[in-house]
Amino acid sequence: MDFNYDVIVIGGGHAGCEAAAAAAHLGSRTCLITMDMNKIGQMSCNPAIGGIAKGQIVREIDALGGHMGLITDQTAIQFRILNRSKGPAMWSPRAQCDRDKFIRSWREILENMPNLHIWQDTVREILVEHGEITGLTTLLDATFRAKTVILTAGTFLNGLMHVGKTKLAGGRMAEPPSYQLTESIARHGIRYGRMKTGTPVRIDGRSVDYGQMGTQDGEYDFHKLSFMDTSLRPLKQLQCWTCFTNEEVHQVLRDGLPSSPLYNGQIQSIGPRYCPSIETKIVTFPEKDRHQLFLEPEGETTQELYLNGFSSSLPLDIQIAALRKIPAFKDIVIYRPGYAIEYDFFDPTQLKHTLESKVIKNLFFAGQVNGTTGYEEAGGQGIIAGINAHINCHGGEPFTLRRDEAYIGVLIDDLVTKGVDEPYRMFTSRAEYRILLRQDDADIRLTEKAWEIGLAKEDRYALLKSKKEAIGRIISFTKDFSVKPELINEWLEQLGTTPLRQGCKLIELINRSQITIKNMAEHLPAFKQELDNITDRNEEIVEAAEIQIKYRGYIERERMIAGKLSRLERIRIKGRFDYNSLQSLSTEARQKLIRVDPETIAQASRIPGVSPSDINVLLVLCGR
Repeated sequence: MDFNYDVIVIGGGHAGCEAAAAAAHLGSRTCLITMDMNKIGQMSCNPAIGGIAKGQIVREIDALGGHMGLITDQTAIQFRILNRSKGPAMWSPRAQCDRDKFIRSWREILENMPNLHIWQDTVREILVEHGEITGLTTLLDATFRAKTVILTAGTFLNGLMHVGKTKLAGGRMAEPPSYQLTESIARHGIRYGRMKTGTPVRIDGRSVDYGQMGTQDGEYDFHKLSFMDTSLRPLKQLQCWTCFTNEEVHQVLRDGLPSSPLYNGQIQSIGPRYCPSIETKIVTFPEKDRHQLFLEPEGETTQELYLNGFSSSLPLDIQIAALRKIPAFKDIVIYRPGYAIEYDFFDPTQLKHTLESKVIKNLFFAGQVNGTTGYEEAGGQGIIAGINAHINCHGGEPFTLRRDEAYIGVLIDDLVTKGVDEPYRMFTSRAEYRILLRQDDADIRLTEKAWEIGLAKEDRYALLKSKKEAIGRIISFTKDFSVKPELINEWLEQLGTTPLRQGCKLIELINRSQITIKNMAEHLPAFKQELDNITDRNEEIVEAAEIQIKYRGYIERERMIAGKLSRLERIRIKGRFDYNSLQSLSTEARQKLIRVDPETIAQASRIPGVSPSDINVLLVLCGR
């Protein structure tokens, strides 16, 4: 039996959910094929969303009209803003979620979404005619026809799990892998490789001595992950706990290294540099006598706890023996051990910035199959792939984001331009324009773009307009309102900041580090009245206005730099040169340019191994 769709999404993880929702919202007849409908949006590792740079991506997904932020706010059991001691470009929201409620929320949304069907099955083979995707077949011998297909299979492609010498086939614990699909894709000339990731032990909370641990409380202010006007912290808010490994723990782990799949040759693939296993930590940092661990709840009512910082693929008995050397875990009982998993991924330099394959027309890749790690990175790719799959079906300009517009733009450009040699994880340091890519203004950067293509709806666009208008009123007031010394000097001296010799505009005072909009309003009734007129989302708007005032010099300078570099984005070179014949380029540059086949001079300049002198050669050949 044949089924016909505009867009088919393979895989119901974070990339697949966002891709399917975006395509369906835009009006494409969409089908999400997943191996288990009860695991849609599953958090395979830590049940947390956001974090450093990742929180910014979630806010961008939300600003575009995606669902990750909304569902996170609905199911959060602890919320925090990370990096508060640094500037606002580094502030990163993070929420611990109820794992089961997160899954149920995603399923409820997808099951009730117009234009979207769900099919529970495993994809066996893609169907390609004349270099273009036409559909796929499944293990149930169903044939699906489609104009576009998005692959978001996560860690399931030939997935293999390791606990000591024990090997288990699967994409997650107790879930079967997907065989044959990688080979079906590779037959068409798409390169692939193997990567590894891992997850920690899951602990029975009744066996923990919490008196031996530090506590980590959540925050209860106005911050959340979605820009929409939703309820704040609807679930019970819970603590997290902290503790440390010690030398006794490390000795048990060192003695167990000969049994570690990472060190005895059993695992050959590349693991994540920035989320290492505990055994990797003691090998890489032998001088450290302890490593911090975070014990995090998995839900409102469950006793299951996640031990962040203790990923491992060591044998079960070694994991338990090591943990019992930590005072808080001396009587520990676990639900299951940590494990490592190997899986297939595809070389992302074979993709366009839309995430469409350069090899097979209308086949898109998103998520861990592109060599990334993290729910947020997957979701960001998923929404871009879903948008562009819809556009390929119904017409329109490709939808892409530049590096100065979004962390999602940085992520995708890094993938398609530089490729990956280890699982890619987003950091603020990867973004050269991070002052422009703050978490507070993702809606200002992106929601209008989403509105123009039809993904952001009227309610979201109305919220954006009212926010921008309110911020504009505050900033205009501070530029126009004059402050006299006799009204404010006594308070300024109490703050330890220089008193005024003459009157000045309010905006000049707010620029001082000791002064905020809030504390200034307490001493200026007219200003307080202006702020009180903002009745909706007052704290969010005041914070956004203050950031724009205090950092406007940095913001303007970064916009100017981005504007200059964006000129190179307009010089298109794809298809213009036979790089192999350009002997004035270095050998490495020729090889890399042939491999990536960049769209623009700007993209070429970001390819590792392509030097500024190589770029100058291309500019001369372009007549620039």
